[in-house]
Amino acid sequence: MWTDSQRRTLIALAGLLALVLLVRAAFNRRYISDPQPPEPARMNELADRIDPNRAALEELIVLPQLGQKRAAAIVAYRERFAKENPGRVAFTRVEDLLVIKGIGAAMVQTLAPHLVFPASQPARKPN
Repeated sequence: MWTDSQRRTLIALAGLLALVLLVRAAFNRRYISDPQPPEPARMNELADRIDPNRAALEELIVLPQLGQKRAAAIVAYRERFAKENPGRVAFTRVEDLLVIKGIGAAMVQTLAPHLVFPASQPARKPN
């Protein structure tokens, strides 16, 4: 089917292609740590993360899969908590949202990248 000269040409082209790919791989190395860190290096610098202890109802509503009813429940719980525990914040980590009716483990995972929980920050007083 193939002549000897065609086979040699095809082998030469395949060898040349392999050589080019090896050279590119040698000069374009990229280091990826294994395993990946749990949080990206600059995660806390994202401007679109909000604190559920301070966020307005309108800010909470736009979070993925949260909706108006659950956002209102977060605000109500936060205000009730602030009255019962002055000087403390209602949510110190994302798992604290599990006390809100309608928020489960799957939703907590969905919300986690969009929330931030400052360590020593008092809850904002309602207007």
